[in-house]
Amino acid sequence: MSTTTIFLGKFLGLYLVAISIGMLANRRRTLEALDEITRSGPWMLFSGVVATAAGLAVVIGHQVWSGGPLPVVVTLVGWAALLKGVTLLLVPAGRMAAVYRGLGFERFFYAWMVVVLVIGLWMTAMVFAA
Repeated sequence: MSTTTIFLGKFLGLYLVAISIGMLANRRRTLEALDEITRSGPWMLFSGVVATAAGLAVVIGHQVWSGGPLPVVVTLVGWAALLKGVTLLLVPAGRMAAVYRGLGFERFFYAWMVVVLVIGLWMTAMVFAA
């Protein structure tokens, strides 16, 4: 496993664990913040710029589609961040609230967050066990 995969696996894994636990700890605050952010043009622009930059960094530095599940998942997380960032830049503020509702984010909040937590825990376990 490359040092880049190990670094990104640690970074992304711990990041996913931290954000999912933080969001799970306060569902109401998370949903209120996301609702407010999705209706705010400046916050959408800022979030889109940050997510695009993070996604581009991973996509440019780690295009690995073989070598086991961890390198592929790291690459997929990078692509997901890039696609989310570009979407946040392109979709008008206010419409993202409808997207989150369409994805059932509020209704299935705990399921979404547990999926993020499991991916983060798995990535973290894989890189620290290596």
